[in-house]
Amino acid sequence: MLPIENVLPALKAAMLASHATVLVAPPGAGKTTAVPLALLGEPWVEGRKIIVLEPRRLAARAAATRMASTLGEAVGETVGFRVRLQSKVSARTRIEVVTEGVFTRMILDDPGLESVAAVLFDEFHERSLDADLGLAFARDVQGLLRDDLRLLVMSATLDGARVSSLLGDAPVIESHGRMFPVDTRHLGRDDRLRLEERVGRAVERALAEETGSLLVFLPGQGEIRRVERWLSERLRRPDVDLAPLYGALEPAVQDRAIAPAAPGRRKVVLATSIAETSLTIQGVRVVIDCGLARVPRYDPASGITRLDTVRVSRAAADQRRGRAGRTEPGVCYCLWDEAETRSLPAFARPEILEADLSRLALDLARWGARDATGLCFMDPPPAAAYGEARSLLQRIQALDDHGDLTTHGKALAEMPLPPRIAHMVVRAAASGQARRGAEVAALLTEQGLGGRETDLRRRLENLGRDRSPRAK
Repeated sequence: MLPIENVLPALKAAMLASHATVLVAPPGAGKTTAVPLALLGEPWVEGRKIIVLEPRRLAARAAATRMASTLGEAVGETVGFRVRLQSKVSARTRIEVVTEGVFTRMILDDPGLESVAAVLFDEFHERSLDADLGLAFARDVQGLLRDDLRLLVMSATLDGARVSSLLGDAPVIESHGRMFPVDTRHLGRDDRLRLEERVGRAVERALAEETGSLLVFLPGQGEIRRVERWLSERLRRPDVDLAPLYGALEPAVQDRAIAPAAPGRRKVVLATSIAETSLTIQGVRVVIDCGLARVPRYDPASGITRLDTVRVSRAAADQRRGRAGRTEPGVCYCLWDEAETRSLPAFARPEILEADLSRLALDLARWGARDATGLCFMDPPPAAAYGEARSLLQRIQALDDHGDLTTHGKALAEMPLPPRIAHMVVRAAASGQARRGAEVAALLTEQGLGGRETDLRRRLENLGRDRSPRAK
C-alpha cells in the first residue's frame, strides 16, 4: 500500500469542506498518481475534469501513463495529458495532466474553467514562474468567478504553513514516511578530478557494491555526454546499459530511458534534474548525486538569461535521494562530505526572483492587471525586474503609453513564446517571412533542435534536414 493512502480520507474530507488545501508528502508517497484517481469520484467533481500540473513534460507524460495503467486503460481515455508539442486527450478524459506553462495558456483562454472541478499543483516546492503565476490566476478565479473551484497544492518538501497562509489558512494534510528506507553514503569531494571521472568512479563502485539499476544526477547535457563517454571507454560490464535523460531528447528516447531494464541487465540512467520529481524508474534502487544543478539567471542590464551551475538545495538533494527508495530499499551516494550538507541552502530560490519577467508582465496585462498587487503570490515579482519587463513590452509596442495591452501585444500574448521571440515572429510574418520566423523561434526555444552550434544559419540548415518527430 502506498503511504499516501493512509491520509486519503483526511484529504477528501478537507477538500469537501474547503476550496483550498495543502498536501505535504515525502518522495515515494504516491501523491502524484494516487491523489487524482482518489478524488475523481468525489461528489463535488460532478462529472467535471481534474487538472494536474507537473513541472516538466516527461513527468506529465509519465504520470498520465501510470494512472491510465492503474485503470487498465490507454492514455487519452479517462486520463490524458497536454504538453508543449504533444497531447493525448479525448472527449472521455476526466483527468488531464498538463505542464505548468500549458495551464497558464488554458486559464488565460478560459478564465472561468467551467469544465474543471479542481486544479492540483504537484511538486509546487520547485516554485517555477509558471506555477506561481498559475496559482495566482487560479486563486483570482476562485475569488471572482468560481467559488466552487477546488485548489490542491502538493509537494514533498514545502513550508506547508506558509502556503496555507497564502491560501487563506487552508488545511494542511501531511503524509509521513517514505515507501522504503534509503542508506546515504557520502564519498567526499575531490576537486583534483574532473566531474566525469568522479562520477564514473562512483558508478563503478555502486555497480560493484549494490544490485539494481542506477540513477545519476548531473547538472546538464554536456556533463551527461562526458560521463557517458568516460563510462563507455572504461566500464567493463556487458550487462549494463547507459541511458541519457534530459529535456532536449525525443519523447520516445526519454520514455526508453525511464523504462525498466531488460531481464538480466542493469541500467545506468544519466539524468539532469528532469528526473528529480514525479517520476519512478522501475528497477532503480541506487542514486548517485553530484550535488550540482543548472539554473537560469536573468541579467536585467544585458537582457540575457544565462545558465549557471550551482550547488543543489537540501530540499533538492532530499528529492534526489528519495528516488532510490521508490520501489525497494535503496542507496544514495553523495559526491560531497556529510558536513557540507548543512551548508546547502534549504530551498532553491524561486524562479520569480531570478527570471526574465517580461512573459509574466505580458500575461498579467492580458489578465487585466498592470502589476501583481492583489494577486496571490508567495513572493511578489521584484519591483526593478518587473519595471524593466514592462519597459521592454513598451519598447516592442506590446503595451501603450498607459501600460495597457495593444493590438500587437494581444497577438504576442496568444503565442506560447517569450515576448521578444513572439515579437520577432509577428514582425517576420508581416514582412512575408512567417515560416522562417517560426523556424528561428523553434530553434531558440527548443534546446538542441538543429544542433548546438552558435551559427544560426547552420542550425536552420540542420533543422531543414531533420526528419525526426520532434523537428516536424
